[in-house]
Amino acid sequence: MAKVTIWHNPRCTKSRETLALLQSRDNEIRIIEYLKNPPSTAEIQNALMLLRMEPRALMRSNEAEYRAHQLDNPALGRAQLIETMHTHPILIQRPVVFANGQACIGRPPERVLEIL
Repeated sequence: MAKVTIWHNPRCTKSRETLALLQSRDNEIRIIEYLKNPPSTAEIQNALMLLRMEPRALMRSNEAEYRAHQLDNPALGRAQLIETMHTHPILIQRPVVFANGQACIGRPPERVLEIL
């Protein structure tokens, strides 16, 4: 079983740099292209818990989907925001790396070294 999991978007520079950094450290890496295989709502909830974040902090507010779904509306609850991230995974910040029971967003990529 992989020691490290990355929610990866191969079109994202930071995601590619983070993956390269992980590979340079010779880790067993489970790569999940989350746009093709969106995380479940339970996986997103777990990521939020490990990251110690609220849903909007994990969202890319500059994406068209954020505006289209009016995700800045304070009336939207946690469950609605998580479901929207599951349905529209482009909204999820990237990359998210999981290791040793912890999680980290690879921005900058070197941040992930803290959890290895």
